[in-house]
Amino acid sequence: MSQARRPILELPDELISQIAAGEVVERPASVVRELLDNALDAGATQITLRLSAGGVRLISLEDDGEGIVPEQMATALKRHATSKIASLAELEAVGTMGFRGEALAAINSIAELALLSRAAGQSNAWMLDGRTGELKPAARAGGTTVEVKELFFSVPARRKFLKTDATELAHCIEAVRRHALAHPDVGFAIWHEGKLVEQWRRQTGEDARDRRVADVLGEDFLANSIAVDHRAGAVRVTGRAGLPDAARSRADQQFAYVNGRFVRDKVIVHAARSAYEDVLHGHRQPVYVLFVELDPARVDVNVHPTKIEVRFRDGREVHQAVRHAVDQALAAPRAALLAQAATGDAPGAPAWAPREGDGESASLRAESFMPFRPPAQIPLAQAAISSGASNALTAEELRALWQPLGSPAQEGAPPQMAASDAISAGADTVAATPEWPLGRALAQLHGVYILAESRAGLIVVDMHAAHERIVYERLKAQLEGAQVASQPLLIPATFAATPQEVATAEGAADVLQRLGLDVTPFSPRTLAVRAVPATLAAGDAVELARSVLAELAQHDASTVIERAQHELLATMACHGAVRANRRLTHEEMNALLRQMEATDRSDQCNHGRPTWRQLTMRELDSLFLRGR
Repeated sequence: MSQARRPILELPDELISQIAAGEVVERPASVVRELLDNALDAGATQITLRLSAGGVRLISLEDDGEGIVPEQMATALKRHATSKIASLAELEAVGTMGFRGEALAAINSIAELALLSRAAGQSNAWMLDGRTGELKPAARAGGTTVEVKELFFSVPARRKFLKTDATELAHCIEAVRRHALAHPDVGFAIWHEGKLVEQWRRQTGEDARDRRVADVLGEDFLANSIAVDHRAGAVRVTGRAGLPDAARSRADQQFAYVNGRFVRDKVIVHAARSAYEDVLHGHRQPVYVLFVELDPARVDVNVHPTKIEVRFRDGREVHQAVRHAVDQALAAPRAALLAQAATGDAPGAPAWAPREGDGESASLRAESFMPFRPPAQIPLAQAAISSGASNALTAEELRALWQPLGSPAQEGAPPQMAASDAISAGADTVAATPEWPLGRALAQLHGVYILAESRAGLIVVDMHAAHERIVYERLKAQLEGAQVASQPLLIPATFAATPQEVATAEGAADVLQRLGLDVTPFSPRTLAVRAVPATLAAGDAVELARSVLAELAQHDASTVIERAQHELLATMACHGAVRANRRLTHEEMNALLRQMEATDRSDQCNHGRPTWRQLTMRELDSLFLRGR
């Protein structure tokens, strides 16, 4: 027997609020997040969170913000009541943390809520009972306290999905941590069952953000990260990017903020990850804290009930800004900074200076080596690749790409000049400088490692990995300086495409053209690949096109072609680099060290493995128990 048709009825307000609570309030941490947003919008400088049973029994959040006048306290608990926006124009350019006006009403529908507030100029505070609506005088300093008891008491089925108290407490602490990182000028304290769990004091001054990062994520995070500060048009990216050595197996220390709001955004995550592609080993995950600042009108924060997702008006612009910001921060070699940190020298002090009475000749003690660049006479790698011959350059020609400036070999030496000849030729003709962050070569260990003495201690260099990175960066520089050559296919490669792929191919035709791809609709459900980048002509055109279209649809940008080209260059660099078990002279070893100091990303090889390590004098003394 079929059920009788039920009439269409307007739902009661309480049920509507409970449905809205299902979207906004997932667990106690969701309540904490919403209350934190309100406290920060109120201009709070100190926020105290008190919890019981992981936030299930009690969530009490106190702030010293502006407060709420008693006439508006009842209105604050109504649905869609807010002081943040009053028009569509303000919604489209919202700059506050909260704006929906749903949180307090939703929380009040599934828990026992009490609102205690004292606005500026009021002689006393007022307390509002969310259940009864009773408003009565109370004692409190300026600011607001929101007290939430017995979460989900009116919807007991939701309580069954909560985890243990310890797990819910951890989620609440994480919610506060995310806000604390973005607001160093606000102090935070978390109490659980009457015990202080976490506290981050208010920070001021130019280094306030770095000190807050150290407080929240630890001194190790700050020590193993690099400052990021980059502006591209209307987008500015600041923060800290973790060193490749600090990468983790999980992506649990990746914090991205847009105009002070913590977000999980695919565009930012993809951009940051792509900046680490050349320096991370395997499937390690980078760590970073990035703050993206742009005009609020260029980002839509009204796309998710919890406001944790955003949509950019120009995702490609943000992607490029984030990627370039992180990439530039990671590019600078860290040898000089590490040497200064190990010795306590002021910036600019030489990492190593020749000692008086050294056994070697004075010229060798004082000589140094200039940065290297590929000479004009050597054929560009891009020219060889563009012709379709991926192996056109021999290993000897690749080695010649790192010929020293000022060497006689530049005035007519053949391109096939070996690496040892190229280094030796320039070792005696370059200017002297005392700043040697990687020190001077002492010896070669088993034909694999170079041992060098620096002012800080002992440097151990993997010579093949280091030279591989140097050659790789030379090839990348040549490739980036040339336009991506496109090679038409004799027979277009067609494939059945989804509606999204067809729409992406039509909407991003100019981007595809800049990448060297020509993908056009062949029929309503078929795409044709008519041209591919010349460097990748031997690959699968359909698979390449699908990968690029997928990235464009998801991230508004694609690095598929660049990754494929770099993989090809990495293979060439690996074959062109000096091999293990090859004996190098002191001049050759020193030249390699000087090149590492002048080459971007020289701290990791193309596969993300470290190229050098340092043992400080303190660490060596500890090994031999000196001073004990």
